[in-house]
Amino acid sequence: MWDLVLRINVIEGPFLITWYVLAAAMFLYLLGRGPGWSWVLTVIVLLIVGAIVGAGALWTAVNVLDVVGGPVNEATWWWVSGAFAACTLAIWNLWYSRWWRKLIALLAIPVFAITALLGINASYGLNRTLGSLMGVSTAGVIDLDDPEATPSPDPVEPIASTWVPPADMPEAGRIGTPAGGIPNTNSGFDARPPQLYLPPAALVDDAPGLPLVIMMMGQPGDPDASFIGQVLDEYAAKNNGLAPIALVVDQLGDPAEDPLCLDTDLGKVETYVMQDVLPWARQHLDVLQGAKYTTVAGYSNGGGCAAYFGAKYPEAFGNVLAVSPVEYAGAERPDEVLTSIFRGDQAAYDAVKPANIMASKAPYPDTTAVFTVGANDGTFAPGAQRLADAATAAGMATTFVSLPDADHGVSGLLGGLDSGFEVLYPRLGLAVP
Repeated sequence: MWDLVLRINVIEGPFLITWYVLAAAMFLYLLGRGPGWSWVLTVIVLLIVGAIVGAGALWTAVNVLDVVGGPVNEATWWWVSGAFAACTLAIWNLWYSRWWRKLIALLAIPVFAITALLGINASYGLNRTLGSLMGVSTAGVIDLDDPEATPSPDPVEPIASTWVPPADMPEAGRIGTPAGGIPNTNSGFDARPPQLYLPPAALVDDAPGLPLVIMMMGQPGDPDASFIGQVLDEYAAKNNGLAPIALVVDQLGDPAEDPLCLDTDLGKVETYVMQDVLPWARQHLDVLQGAKYTTVAGYSNGGGCAAYFGAKYPEAFGNVLAVSPVEYAGAERPDEVLTSIFRGDQAAYDAVKPANIMASKAPYPDTTAVFTVGANDGTFAPGAQRLADAATAAGMATTFVSLPDADHGVSGLLGGLDSGFEVLYPRLGLAVP
């Protein structure tokens, strides 16, 4: 029963509509407290003052306190301002009113707040279920059978040209948490459980070795494989069940913190990815071992991580897919990061910026890089373009995609993954070039 509750869709459908209708009904009731123009003028003043206070509170949270780790979309400004305005009206209804109006006003305040939260979440579309919104995973557990001790050699011919899918192959892949998780033996990093996507071709007897994707999501966010799984299922349906095995890992630990994908006082994330995650994946998943078949991918904060790892470790990652990436670690608050993490050492900070790493390690003989960003994502677009330019200058086979009508929410994420794998599928041998 609890699992069904956690799986409720909170970005569209009956649950969301119910909250919108409830909030609207309460708001209309609170509007009808008194007759005459004096009450109308009072309401106008209350709503304007509340909206201004809400916008000011959000501006402070975003630009001063950096609560959300970066800019917010336009819908968030409307929802927060509207919620504050409605709550101001509700508070005014507590004075000189009957007890039932006071009760409805008190109940309306949390209803307005929750409705705004749901509206903001729906505008991004990244937490699709109640469980995801609450940070509670509903993914099942995947028990893994370790592949052969000696992995198969990387294929000479594209997998797509030799693979014949069996009749009993599932139509869709599977998403879950690998049993036992990924030990943090080398890093000690307190990561949240990863999620794994296994494509249809990996769910049959005598499955072929497949390419590996290690992906990181944004901040705040969870290691949620449903988005990359959705895109890869669509590609698998067109390519005889073939898709990469995707492992979505946590680079944050605490979604309110940003350890910058480096080894810092906030946690050894770089060691975790390179010495815990990557070796574990190659040992426990039936994946091809060569860098050509290994992709580091990420979205937003994770996209910046992907650019960093791809730039620094081309011998491990032959492919980079950075979706709406942060340009470099702490780009939203560089002065704070310079002071608190690098102790004022500008040279040390500059040394971990992906564009500078690309310039220092150039040329890259066999790296394919894809950078995508929504055309309406004005905050992240310039940095993504600069990363693509730096990759091109460093000799990577680079593709930059500006996604029409997409922003920094789910449209940018799904569109970016789709565009990225369109480039990578032939490279990975999953589609005949």
